[in-house]
Amino acid sequence: MKRLKKYINQNEWYLMGIILIYSIIVTTQNSGFFTLENFFDVLKGSSGMIILAMGILVVLLSGGIDLSFTAIAMFGGYSAARLMMATKIDNLAFAFVVSAVIGILLGAVNALIIHKFHLPTMIATLGTSSLFSGIMTTFIGTKTITVGMMPKSLRAFGGFRLFEMVNDAGSTYGLTVFIIPVVIVVVVTWFILYKTMLGRGVIALGNSEEAAKRSGFNLFWIRMFIYTYVGLLAGIMGVIYVAEVNSVYAVALYGTELTYIAAVVIGGAKLTGGEGKILGTLLGVIIVRLLNSTLVFLGLTSSWNGFFTGAVLLFSVGLTSYMSRLRSRRNLTFTD
Repeated sequence: MKRLKKYINQNEWYLMGIILIYSIIVTTQNSGFFTLENFFDVLKGSSGMIILAMGILVVLLSGGIDLSFTAIAMFGGYSAARLMMATKIDNLAFAFVVSAVIGILLGAVNALIIHKFHLPTMIATLGTSSLFSGIMTTFIGTKTITVGMMPKSLRAFGGFRLFEMVNDAGSTYGLTVFIIPVVIVVVVTWFILYKTMLGRGVIALGNSEEAAKRSGFNLFWIRMFIYTYVGLLAGIMGVIYVAEVNSVYAVALYGTELTYIAAVVIGGAKLTGGEGKILGTLLGVIIVRLLNSTLVFLGLTSSWNGFFTGAVLLFSVGLTSYMSRLRSRRNLTFTD
């Protein structure tokens, strides 16, 4: 039990409990929920969110807030698809490289603006979000890419499964290939945050910028890593999103930023920086995705999504704050 406490904190136990109780409630109302087929569907729908959530976690750990990641994701994914159509290069690797490079470059713009002009991260990335979307819609276009126009490699990627099974109705289902980039991103993010000096610098920056500077960390390069890494992950997610929906318009994800941030905060990450875990982030994404995709099993419309997500968010933030106060009292320190 002591070993488990080292890896799973109290907030994460509560989140697991919420997932378990919610799953039981939904299953009692609709037995079709608790099936392997539905699990694979939820996993496929969560893949892009998990990848973006890893980048958001890194930003929140550093004490920043990025509101441009969905604009970067669409810039990369949409531009890659349009370039593939224009050049007739129907190659999945080409799509990922183009989108990832765009993401890294746009992330670098964020880092330069934030560091050089000492702007609050939320204000800076709110501005660049509109800037990036404006550049894309002005110079690349707004034409919707339909399933018939989509490059074959992207369509094949969106429908490819690592293995397939057959349900009672004779339809096939299986584990999406999206799980491969998801696992790679999660493992790489874990390694960077907990096994490298770079990760220690990110967390140090989130706890105290002055202390991080006095400890010898180069804040420019740390910020450059943070925002280019988010850009890279947004670029990867952009291709996955385009492949998943098989029909995409230029601003498809615009306005969904707070949902992604909410998932990470539900997982226990602090908006003030310095605190957050990968397991909690994954649990937060699962909760948000379950609420967004399974309320129909309870006979509720999608308009209830915001209500339940907000309720869970308030509970999680309140619990995290309460646990922080308890730790402060144990350590004979007091916070407002």
